[in-house]
Amino acid sequence: MTDFSIILAGFGGQGILSAGKMAAEAALYEGKEVSWFPSYGPEMRGGTANCSVVISDEPIGSPVVNDADVVVCLNQPSMEKFESCIKPGGILIIDSSLIHIKPTRDDIRFIPMNASAIASELGNMAFATISMLGCLATATGCFKRESFESALYEVLPERRHKLIPGNVEAFDRGAKFAEQ
Repeated sequence: MTDFSIILAGFGGQGILSAGKMAAEAALYEGKEVSWFPSYGPEMRGGTANCSVVISDEPIGSPVVNDADVVVCLNQPSMEKFESCIKPGGILIIDSSLIHIKPTRDDIRFIPMNASAIASELGNMAFATISMLGCLATATGCFKRESFESALYEVLPERRHKLIPGNVEAFDRGAKFAEQ
């Protein structure tokens, strides 16, 4: 896998940047080269947020992603903005409880996942983004569950380690969704 690229996008406060960091850390645990490039609007919470993650077997020349292998969207404006950035044959994963349109392209794999419902069932809306990471990891093989779980201890502050079992459960729920 050389230069596997991901864009995660949504509103600020949905955990987009943290999810990107978790994906990057998980790939680092597997000995990959990684870049994580966050971007957010001036409003932060409620404004737009996105990040790109590049995972490679070789050194990465640029963290900028123009043609993504996968785009994960948690709001409609992000889908409208980033759908065109997906490589032909790439994957678009959306939270279908928040996005009610279908992609305009037919040359990509489309995975509409009700991530917010999963998060609601687990009692923490932050788990929506985590369940989408599980779907992403299973659909692509870009990192393993064990690496994700290890990454949580690096990314989450110690006071949040009590949330790790819930994060892993959300990841597993997303992984099961991708297997269907």
